[in-house]
Amino acid sequence: MATSKYFKHNVRSEQTLVESLVIESLQFYGQDLYYLPREIVNKDKVLLEDVPSRFGQAYKIEMYLDGNEFEGQGELFSKFGIEIRDTATFVVSIKRWKELIGRKLTENNFRPREGDLIYLPMSNSIFEITKCNNYDPFFQLGQLPTYKLSCELFEYNDEDFDTNIANIDNIEADGAFQYKLTFGSDASGYVVGETITQQFSTWSMKGEITRWSDSDRIMHVAHAGSTDGTFKEFGTSQAVVGGTSTESAIPTLVEELNKIQNDEQNKIFDDFESDFLDFSESNPFGDMS
Repeated sequence: MATSKYFKHNVRSEQTLVESLVIESLQFYGQDLYYLPREIVNKDKVLLEDVPSRFGQAYKIEMYLDGNEFEGQGELFSKFGIEIRDTATFVVSIKRWKELIGRKLTENNFRPREGDLIYLPMSNSIFEITKCNNYDPFFQLGQLPTYKLSCELFEYNDEDFDTNIANIDNIEADGAFQYKLTFGSDASGYVVGETITQQFSTWSMKGEITRWSDSDRIMHVAHAGSTDGTFKEFGTSQAVVGGTSTESAIPTLVEELNKIQNDEQNKIFDDFESDFLDFSESNPFGDMS
């Protein structure tokens, strides 16, 4: 038996009503989250990926955490330490997403993209979108009212965060590999977030300030690199010039800020193995002495 000709499933007034009820339900039962679109900085044309990603905007929007809890494998203890493999599914209105986010994006603004981030203030965690499903529920009353975003817990990999939201931008300051530059009494006025340059003869070092204090004159610099594409480091012979503040001063000490985690044990293991492993030229394979 075919469907009845007396009933229609694509009545615009009914579709609008259902869409309004969905939006109202999400605003009532959902939470205010931040959507962070990934910006393409330097796309690899061979592997078609963007290694130096940047997140410069954070859009506030209501979403519903499907299931009211995190899923996935949870916390696992492996040989690399504790791994947190939480996953989550967020539900967002298609109409609201296009109004608050899609219209403000210059490209790929038709739906949420895989690789974009969602910040959940309640747990102070960031999730990365792995799949955007807009067919669930499947054409209810002849339309698609929501996106279902399958996400997994985000792992920081030297991305650049400039959202002007402290809890989000602190991820970069806490997790990025950084240099620690100490200056003399003549240095002052550098601005956190600005790009600094240290010019040498045929190349220069550039980086972003993640911490600066006029009291102790200590600067932390992330995303550092040389303009010639080879490995270089900051030095104590040339002035460091701020791109925004135009402040110029010569550092007296340059150090690598390797202690990213407070409970890391790299130094302990390094000292421990030096007591019984011999890696000298006379014993290149490291057999016990």
